[in-house]
Amino acid sequence: MGRAFVYVILGGGVAAGYAALEFTRRGVSQGELCIISEEPVPPYERPALSKGYLLPEAPARLPSFHTCVGANEERLTPKWYKEHGIELVLGTRVKSADVKRKTLLTAAGETISYKILIIATDTYLQALKLEEFGVSGSNAENVCYLRDLADADRLVNVMQSCAGGNAVVIGGGYIGMECAASLVINKINVTMVFPEAHFMARLFTPKIASYYEDYYKSKGVKFIKGTVLSSFDMDSNGKVTAVNLRDGSRLPVDMVVVGIGIRPNTSLFEGQLTLEKGGIKVNGRMRTSNSSVYAVGDVAAFPVQLFGETRRLEHVDSARKSARHAVAAIMEPNKTDDFDYLPFFYSRVFTLSWQFYGDNAGEVVHFGDYSGSTIGAYWVSKGHLVGSFLEGGSKEDYEAIAKATKLKPAIEDLTELERQGLGFALTVSKNHLTSPTGNVGGSSLILEKPLYAWHATAGVIVAASVAAFAYWYGRRRRRW
Repeated sequence: MGRAFVYVILGGGVAAGYAALEFTRRGVSQGELCIISEEPVPPYERPALSKGYLLPEAPARLPSFHTCVGANEERLTPKWYKEHGIELVLGTRVKSADVKRKTLLTAAGETISYKILIIATDTYLQALKLEEFGVSGSNAENVCYLRDLADADRLVNVMQSCAGGNAVVIGGGYIGMECAASLVINKINVTMVFPEAHFMARLFTPKIASYYEDYYKSKGVKFIKGTVLSSFDMDSNGKVTAVNLRDGSRLPVDMVVVGIGIRPNTSLFEGQLTLEKGGIKVNGRMRTSNSSVYAVGDVAAFPVQLFGETRRLEHVDSARKSARHAVAAIMEPNKTDDFDYLPFFYSRVFTLSWQFYGDNAGEVVHFGDYSGSTIGAYWVSKGHLVGSFLEGGSKEDYEAIAKATKLKPAIEDLTELERQGLGFALTVSKNHLTSPTGNVGGSSLILEKPLYAWHATAGVIVAASVAAFAYWYGRRRRRW
């Protein structure tokens, strides 16, 4: 038994939803497209699982939220897929793939063939388990991970049973940061444990991290840094009662949330597709080493033109945009350029909201009032702006730092850059819009240094030039 489709999307997260939406906008015919997902629901906005989905009032846990929301707020419900003739093969695990024969074999024994395959991340990412670090207990009823909808539902149930209790969050990255905030909002006492010197260590500088850690402390969150989990204490029912750390600390708990990273699951395609950076290598069209297979989102290692190197990015913005670009390249290859992506990360916790663009490489220049509500930073490498971070900005502010980072203007004076702060990005963005050529390479658009000394010097030079010309012209007149 088997089925055949022109296009198959393997995966059930946000990338799959955006790919499906792009296919319909570009005229895919009914019955040509199939989505295969291990999850029992259609593609949905996975990032919300660590944000709105965990809030006490839980408006996000309505069924309509379990769908991908397109750029025009188009809700991709099961009815939507049916109306567009898209086959949903849900709750189905693919156990093997043969890219030469263009077939996928499901755990139920069905063969699904395709002409074009899109590997669409999400479902094929695995949360790192404690057992990989020599700690057992992942299956305890009050130990939670957060990777998919089932994990989120389980986390909600455990939180509701632990109101007023104590939670330990293992890990100081995205999941740890966002889940800790949600736990606090659910009136649970939180301690975060991670081995780094500060949280969000892969992105935040110590100064930026300190700003957020101080805010978390004001909400009652405690931090234990520079150590890791060594073991759990369990009761007779297999429930964790305490967390033991390598530094000797023992923390009584009612629940544990583990967020220690993810790993792309590329095992289906090992030996068949070229792998790089821990993911599947693709070109600027998101095409793999096999011309009939594309990869998008977190699992794809693609060339970032801005930095001239291949990277694998784990964020929803990359998943959305790479999915749409892959479909464009498939449906209209002659009208589609290579993917030109500006790396973008963001998060919202409590009343805070930050955005980051580019790369956090080189020298960092902080700006803003770090005791206030708006802070930021620039990263400068090889004399050019390569990264920008902003907390508490307006829509215009965020657009400005994105544009400035994309333009990579030359930076001549870090002190002056710090003095201008956010104003620098706003000026570069404005000048780029008003410049006939859009060129920001001239020094007048790089840094607006005080001009008083320059004005004085220029005045002296002009005056001397005029006097010299008058003297020469007077003598010439006398000779005539």
